[in-house]
Amino acid sequence: MIVDVAEERRFREFVASRSPALMRLGYLLTGGDQHAAEDLLQTVLARAAARWERVDDPEPYVRRAMYREQVSWWRRAARRPETVVPEAPDVPGRDDTHAAELKLVLRRALARLTARQRAALVLRFFADLPEAEVAQIMGCSVGTVRSTVHRSLARLRVLAPELADLDSASRPSIKEVQS
Repeated sequence: MIVDVAEERRFREFVASRSPALMRLGYLLTGGDQHAAEDLLQTVLARAAARWERVDDPEPYVRRAMYREQVSWWRRAARRPETVVPEAPDVPGRDDTHAAELKLVLRRALARLTARQRAALVLRFFADLPEAEVAQIMGCSVGTVRSTVHRSLARLRVLAPELADLDSASRPSIKEVQS
């Protein structure tokens, strides 16, 4: 619990200014699940508020906490049996615009990557973090980050070859596709 008024103001300012970017990070870490991203960010910010007076650099702290919390959720989910339903859920309708098509293709391809591969790509390219910081957040070496990113991109090319068909001049960045 934040006791100091100045620290509480600092926390509120951080949340107000960084929540949209952190929400996008959560959205990508959760594989495109808006509600799970909201839950992830809320959980991490609640825990960060309890330790706020000891947090020197909040942005990396919260990003690392989001990644670690998501990994915990993945591990818990892996231990739960899959729920079988009698009918497949409805598939959302497709938008006719090219950007919407790219969003769907990218979202489906990212969802088919492993959690670690998706996190490495999201942290490296969407969050635009250097390899060293991604390695610190993921708790591995820089070489592991490089190899994971390399394998993830190769798998993404296989899962979504239509992304490779775009010429580089018209290719949107991952931030443009997700916004």
